[in-house]
Amino acid sequence: MGENVARKLIESHLVGGKMAVGEEIALTIDQTLTQDATGTMVMLEFEAMQVPRVKTKLSAQYVDHNLLQTDFKNADDHLFLMSACKKFGVWYSRPGNGVSHPVHMERFGIPGQTLLGSDSHTPAAGALGMLAMGAGGLEVAMAMAGEPIYIRMPEVMGVRMTGALPDWVSAKDVILEMLRRYGVGGGVGKIIEYHGPGLDNLSAMDRHVIANMGTEMGATTTVFPSDETVRRFLMGQGREPDWSPVEADSDAGYDVHDDIDLSSLEPLIALPSSPGNVVPVREVAGREIFQAYIGSSANPGLRDFAIPALMVEGRTVNERVSFDINPTSRQMLENLADSGLLANLVRAGARIHQAGCGGCIGMGQAPATGKISLRTVPRNFPGRSGTKEDSVYLCSPETAAASALTGVITDPRTLDMACPMFIPDTPIQINTKMLLAPPASGNGVELEKGPNIKPLPVFDPLPDTLEGPVLLKLGDDISTDEIMPAGADVLPYRSNIPEISKFVFSRLEERFFERAARLPEKRFMVVGGNNYGQGSSREHAALAPRYMGLRIVIAKSFARIHWQNLVNFGILPLTFIDPSDSERVDQGDRLEAGDLRNKLVQGNRIRITNLTKGRSFEARHALTDRQIKMILNGSLINVVRRKHA
Repeated sequence: MGENVARKLIESHLVGGKMAVGEEIALTIDQTLTQDATGTMVMLEFEAMQVPRVKTKLSAQYVDHNLLQTDFKNADDHLFLMSACKKFGVWYSRPGNGVSHPVHMERFGIPGQTLLGSDSHTPAAGALGMLAMGAGGLEVAMAMAGEPIYIRMPEVMGVRMTGALPDWVSAKDVILEMLRRYGVGGGVGKIIEYHGPGLDNLSAMDRHVIANMGTEMGATTTVFPSDETVRRFLMGQGREPDWSPVEADSDAGYDVHDDIDLSSLEPLIALPSSPGNVVPVREVAGREIFQAYIGSSANPGLRDFAIPALMVEGRTVNERVSFDINPTSRQMLENLADSGLLANLVRAGARIHQAGCGGCIGMGQAPATGKISLRTVPRNFPGRSGTKEDSVYLCSPETAAASALTGVITDPRTLDMACPMFIPDTPIQINTKMLLAPPASGNGVELEKGPNIKPLPVFDPLPDTLEGPVLLKLGDDISTDEIMPAGADVLPYRSNIPEISKFVFSRLEERFFERAARLPEKRFMVVGGNNYGQGSSREHAALAPRYMGLRIVIAKSFARIHWQNLVNFGILPLTFIDPSDSERVDQGDRLEAGDLRNKLVQGNRIRITNLTKGRSFEARHALTDRQIKMILNGSLINVVRRKHA
């Protein structure tokens, strides 16, 4: 049996372990991607390692999240990041240049290479035939220092595509169909690889949409072949020499199989408040909306703006609708302007925002309380929009534009117009002026640190006995947005752990910080359900709780990246052996785990005593010897420091 694309990419970068499903493997990393909401901490971590320059083939830092400058904090971070890029040898994408994922795909993505990013939507680069994965910032800093990334060898799910998309159906509906089938946990432990004749009918940016939101299924990553479509895309970006074929063998096999007939799909929509809550648009048509938002890394291509611009040409959006256009790159905005399509949007009533993540991460464009907002973004977790009682639906650009015109959720197939076609009649304009290459040497470059940039906390090693209260008991599918919120009031503190810690779990309980701060022992535990820590790769969802005193999380199951982030910062992640034991632990119970240092080394079972209820239960860990060392030392940073010392 031949090899699929995923296994070829892994095999060509394998430096440790065996390619057996579930086994830990080590992979070399060619490129890294950081964005400003996570990159400030990555640069501080890289500085702490005392490595003078990055050792990757290419590393790039984007400023796309923290763009609002309501005071000095974000502006200071931008200067710090620019100085760090010069010092450490990293490309710098200036504020307003665009969202990291599409810009990286256009300017730096190379088929056959590996990419590790401190953003969970980094798998979007799988559209080019890359092995691109999201990770915590500390792991990205390690990759920048030349260290491999460690993951469990995933299964490879092969999804064979046939047919072509009908009118009014686009790539967003493809990934929503996958989420309808599998939910937000159906991709855990898997790489999703798309293949088959239907790929010929999907552009490289269509593939980007699908690969980007594979993250919402919990997948390790998504890959497509590097074929003639990818060659044409890179040629259009002036980078054809970077192309090389990466395709599955004709007799390639897969661990899991599925099929999608593209011609059978219809417009789909994800209801609040989960990307997996998917239904056909026709089932919810007629509900009044108050915002239609187009943009984000999940729909970043020129056609994703051009089609709505053609739909609204000569028309005006409904008076009750805020029609928000969030450009994903300066280059794309320039091409919209040159083609006259931007004028269509402006005349129709669109509100044009700067190129970046914007409302997707809660940085502006927050919707009205409890009012429906249709968005082409990847996530609709509660409160992520910046409005606590939000009602965010995820849909395609076609559905968003159709609904903006009518004022209600509208299946675009019911509009009294022909489906627009968009094929650029001239070569796209390429704009690289906002990308700054690093100097040949960082000697003499000083890091510019404003008053909001604080040193990394120092964490103590694991004690032999841990005792503390269950400060929170949570249900299934708790996201990192709920553990460590984003938004305009929180993101500016990403380089200030003491301050950002005040927002931990605030989406779930407003007074959580006060309760944690009153604990005399400054040590507590959290109990969760299934898929704990889904969503963003933000390591602050582990780092800030650890700073406050979180030492153990016991859950029924964990999302991959957050589980690793917990380990990186010395928080012990345990799973219930008997899931029913979870029902016998209540918030406020005091738990104790004894003889921990021996138990971790000797096996994978830990006995937990519920001191409040006078009973015990067993939990297990899935740590390798390498990860046990992190837990024992208190964090991966401590391990690295001891190694260099």
